[in-house]
Amino acid sequence: MGTIEIRSVPPETPELRLLIGELDEYLLELYPAEEVFGVDFGDPSLSEVRFSVAYADGQAVGCGAFRPLDGESAELKRFYVHPDYRRQGIAEAILLRLEQQAREQGHSCMRLEAGEPQQAAIRFYIKQGYYPIPSFGEYAECPSSVCYEKRLGPS
Repeated sequence: MGTIEIRSVPPETPELRLLIGELDEYLLELYPAEEVFGVDFGDPSLSEVRFSVAYADGQAVGCGAFRPLDGESAELKRFYVHPDYRRQGIAEAILLRLEQQAREQGHSCMRLEAGEPQQAAIRFYIKQGYYPIPSFGEYAECPSSVCYEKRLGPS
């Protein structure tokens, strides 16, 4: 694998939408549809979400985003790396970029939601310094949701 580049992109970016579609298909194999918290591209609040896409030699291979939750916290969203490109440091590069952007916007905490079937993802988040917290927001009533957070140090 050659060069990895991570770019901030608008929500209408075709490669972003393709990767999010792949993520949603994967999640629908693991969870009932009502437990998959997808992206509504028509939602006006989407303007607050910061999306990034990872490109390997020009090919879109991963994505992630965060949205502000409150003055202190941001939430990691739509985090995905294509299976052919996993275990190559791409997920860590995307996550570090998103955490840096959240810090730059004044957030001191990043939260996320995953599910018990996503053990590899959970192991990744724990390795990156995330720890379990009670389910928050829309996930509080979802039986398969597990939530984590990480305190973000200074920029």
